[in-house]
Amino acid sequence: MSPLPRRIGLAAAALAVPAALVFTGVGVGQASDHLPSSSDALHTHSAHKAAAASDLDDPAKKEIAMKLVSSAENSSLDWRAQFSYIEDIGDGRGYTAGIIGFCSGTGDMLELVEYYTQQKPDNVLAKYLPALREVDGSDSHDGLDPDFTKDWKKAAEDEAFQDAQEHERDRVYFNPAVQQGKDDGLGALGQFIYYDAIVMHGPGDSEYSFGGIRKAALSHAKPPAEGGDETTYLNAFLDARVEAMKSEEAHSDTSRVDTEQRKFLNEKNFDLTPPLRWQVYGDPYEIN
Repeated sequence: MSPLPRRIGLAAAALAVPAALVFTGVGVGQASDHLPSSSDALHTHSAHKAAAASDLDDPAKKEIAMKLVSSAENSSLDWRAQFSYIEDIGDGRGYTAGIIGFCSGTGDMLELVEYYTQQKPDNVLAKYLPALREVDGSDSHDGLDPDFTKDWKKAAEDEAFQDAQEHERDRVYFNPAVQQGKDDGLGALGQFIYYDAIVMHGPGDSEYSFGGIRKAALSHAKPPAEGGDETTYLNAFLDARVEAMKSEEAHSDTSRVDTEQRKFLNEKNFDLTPPLRWQVYGDPYEIN
């Protein structure tokens, strides 16, 4: 694990072009040959509510999560356009690249290229593996310049590299965040709040990593799995997240929490059910 905390995103947000994504709900019903008692009705209501809700790993909800992160990181809902993204944003983590901001200085870019090379040994990035191992933990470009960015963009045209990026995003960030959210009794919104935090701050137990933020939240509120109130707990988590963001100048704009995640929480939209309307850096977005 690299000593540097994780960081993704652009140094400054570009002008956003809002986009819309349409999801249709599916009603759940059941015929009955008798009139329900009050207890039957309560049970049916609970069953319907459970059926209507879905976790963040539901394909439709996962697509929403990818778009929400992309709105904050790339000022666009088109997250698939970011496979080829790469630049050094000057945050001490070397190159930041791809759909989740893999960094040459934090180890996850190295692991991505290693996985890609396992799947396709003769790829254009394989020759950079020795350099990526050397620069891990630093902001150095030694052995990467001058052609690494050009070759990254070339690799991004390869479906195998796109698949590798999604695989590593899920393995390192998405799946652990969603599972921890489920374990804590959180709905899709809470699972997304976890995912966005682990993407920016990285896994681990240091003070401002995902584990440290969660630990700080737990010191103030119980999660639903322990009998706590979901709103109270998520507000505690977001408070801790804001503190972590403000500890670093590159993260000091907390609008992804204030006018996105906290907005959904105030609306009690625990299932992240569209329509969703939010702002990041003052730019409006909408998913219908």
